[in-house]
Amino acid sequence: MKQLALMGGIPIRTKYFPPYNVIGEDEKRAVMAVMDTGVLSKYIGAWHEDFLGGPQVRAFEEEWGAMFGAGHAIAVNSATSGLYAAMGAAGVSPGDEVIVPPLSMSASATAAVIWGGVPVFCDVDPENFSPLPKSVIQCITPQTKAIMVVHLLGHPVDMDPIMAVARERGIVVIEDCAQAIHAEYNGRPVGTLGDIGVFSLNYHKHIHTGEGGVCVTNNADLAEKMQYIRNHAEAVAAGKKPSNLVNLVGFNFRMGEIEAAIGRSLLPKSKNLIKQRRENVVYLEKQIGNLQGLPFAKTKPNCIHSYYAHALHCHKGEHGVGRDLMVKALRAELPMTEMREEAKGALLGPGYVTPLYQLPMFQNKIAFGDQGYPFKGAYITREIDYSDGICPNAEHASRTMLTHEMMRPGMTHNDLDDVAAAFHKVFDNLAALAEAQSDG
Repeated sequence: MKQLALMGGIPIRTKYFPPYNVIGEDEKRAVMAVMDTGVLSKYIGAWHEDFLGGPQVRAFEEEWGAMFGAGHAIAVNSATSGLYAAMGAAGVSPGDEVIVPPLSMSASATAAVIWGGVPVFCDVDPENFSPLPKSVIQCITPQTKAIMVVHLLGHPVDMDPIMAVARERGIVVIEDCAQAIHAEYNGRPVGTLGDIGVFSLNYHKHIHTGEGGVCVTNNADLAEKMQYIRNHAEAVAAGKKPSNLVNLVGFNFRMGEIEAAIGRSLLPKSKNLIKQRRENVVYLEKQIGNLQGLPFAKTKPNCIHSYYAHALHCHKGEHGVGRDLMVKALRAELPMTEMREEAKGALLGPGYVTPLYQLPMFQNKIAFGDQGYPFKGAYITREIDYSDGICPNAEHASRTMLTHEMMRPGMTHNDLDDVAAAFHKVFDNLAALAEAQSDG
């Protein structure tokens, strides 16, 4: 039995894993075509024929909407901006409650806070870590204005029960699809299941434009409001004179022509890139599917996963080794990935995020100013609980979940064989790890 690298042995692999780089000659030509025009952005922050941006932005929006079967697509400079615009368009106001899962990037929750809304955290499905419909429904009160669902890691949320209640009660549903391009639920693409879907084009997503995002909706009023908020709403309203001024406070969330051109080039390639991720997951799961106490996160039968990351559960009770020590042992066996050297090791880690309600903003209920707004004040009708224990599934997942990104396109079967070999080597040395754990 070979000694673990963590304990002084020779690692499984030292050669860096190949990069995940979606930018190629097509994208370079698209960028240079824009550069040759000299028009890098064409927005005007007032009611004008160029209020909606330049030709690349408008074409990208049309093509994105067509790809996902959405009537309207609004390009923005980040998915965070898109979430902010979506929440504003939903009419979230001071005192309104917004239901949010605690396992997500922080912007999923702060999008409510930006408009004076108060996040209420629902628990997650213990199998796939997405919002648990039963918990979402239990969190609804007369103050609930919106529900933010997050298709975490690319697994679709069980949307039907959530949408049924939301429609009955007039609650807006926003889908955070930052990690879930081309994921499907009951044969429909995520992002088109609720009222607004928000996608990410950040540099480490499935496809990227450096930074960027796209909001989609089939509601013309919501689309128009997001367009206002994206581009200096208060100034635009002076010329357009909309009948509803709620949340027409604008930002500069505009995407430039270069980013849009890159997005247009990559969009037709996106389905094949996700297909490669799924195939790599199938291959890797066949190699490590017999490891006791390390089951894969399950994909529901009516869902198609897009695998931003691949998740596993680490059940210490079945093999005696805690998740964090197992991650250290695995990372010691594997190298960094080219273009992601800043990660300082293999793209494999413990969990995803700490439950968001444990962040200082929620624990201290301090956001804007020092008086507790929006968590306290005349608009608030009840105290929201952010104490430990409110979402037991999420807290358990944050302690036992293991994720990796090594199923990305560019990884060959030989590369995945090395990943599998690292898992098997660690499991061959569980006794030594368990002993080191008890000594520590």
